[in-house]
Amino acid sequence: MRVLSCVLGLCLARIAFGTAVLHAQDSSSGTAATERPEAARPTDQTTDLSDLWRRLRHKDEPVPVDLAAEPSKDRFLVFAPTFGSKPSTGLTLGLNGNMAFYRGDGPSTHLSTVGGGIRVSQKKQVLANLRYALFGRDEGWYFDGDNRANWTSINAYGLGAFTDTNDATNLKYDLLRFYEAAYKRVRRGLFVGGGLNFNSRYNIRAGGSEQSFDDSAYVSYTESHGFPLDHQASAGANMAVRYDTRDNAINAERGWLAAATYRTFFKGFVGGDATYQQLAIDVRTYMSLTKTGSQRIAFWMVSDLVTGGVAPFLELPTTGTDARSGRGYVEGRNRGEHLAYGEIEYRGTLTPSGFAGFVAFVNTTTIGSAETGARLFENAAPAAGVGLRLLLNKRSRTNFYTDWGWGTNGSRGFYLGIQEAF
Repeated sequence: MRVLSCVLGLCLARIAFGTAVLHAQDSSSGTAATERPEAARPTDQTTDLSDLWRRLRHKDEPVPVDLAAEPSKDRFLVFAPTFGSKPSTGLTLGLNGNMAFYRGDGPSTHLSTVGGGIRVSQKKQVLANLRYALFGRDEGWYFDGDNRANWTSINAYGLGAFTDTNDATNLKYDLLRFYEAAYKRVRRGLFVGGGLNFNSRYNIRAGGSEQSFDDSAYVSYTESHGFPLDHQASAGANMAVRYDTRDNAINAERGWLAAATYRTFFKGFVGGDATYQQLAIDVRTYMSLTKTGSQRIAFWMVSDLVTGGVAPFLELPTTGTDARSGRGYVEGRNRGEHLAYGEIEYRGTLTPSGFAGFVAFVNTTTIGSAETGARLFENAAPAAGVGLRLLLNKRSRTNFYTDWGWGTNGSRGFYLGIQEAF
């Protein structure tokens, strides 16, 4: 609980400080924080993987380009093999890709990104995803998508906090997810919109013994609320507001992201099994400690709340479903109707050229569950970890990351891929 208080306290302090700074900037200069970012360290003084490869081949350096002064028409494309290990998947091997580009010539244009990949795991899982964050020309619209097709499994733990790990039951299932949203800009950095959400988990079955499956928290919850055991689907619409002044969505050095999404799901709509409502809040901000941005701190807060109705067990709020939050714990380790999450990450460079870097992070999760009587903010699941970074593309600031995280009661995880956690 003390860890949670510290994380949330520091985040709130940063929010208060950052709001004052942004207000002062708007008042004094009339320019918004959404101006096309200029890297704190000029690109001709930064080394990425392609620079190293060019030097090994004794090729000439490309002519440096000032991205702030000369808008780029290039597409920054990065592919990297991925391998990793975490309790829910075991060892994984696959390929991830990321493409970043600008659509528009104005100084306020954000970087658009499309990323995805496919992995296979030691536990005979196949995990495929495609995500995008696209800004329309001159920022008039913003489009967001999170799409997945997984043949996977998960350990289902009890609801609430500090549930017994010995009671975990392995569930196998197939997943299709389509989360699509479109936003209209109402002022610089501020977007309002909505979209459709669809989740379908089918062919749900025991991954271990049938007796363990029958005695699991998943079966108990599902049967008590009248949901089918072999499939669970949720479908509905959402309304959202998004404020984004980050200088780079892939690897921000300054700015804010504050988003709130209200989702409502309907029984019978596109095969949905339940009617319920959910509110998700996501706040991120970044503070440089040096003029070059080589040392900085990032803050992240998430709240995910079922505000009405009853959600299926596998749709209840939990960390790890985005493959980013809750580093140090297996996906689904802490689950309940109400969730709050906070994280602080220190980011620094290891080499003068910026090619190699590191991170150190602490995070904590608190769970509220009416099923068990657990109360939000009266429990905490803290974790901490470190990671290494290698710069794949200096113009889009895309890193190759490797993270190690440790939670309580022997929980741990190893993570590897492209982009930052947040």
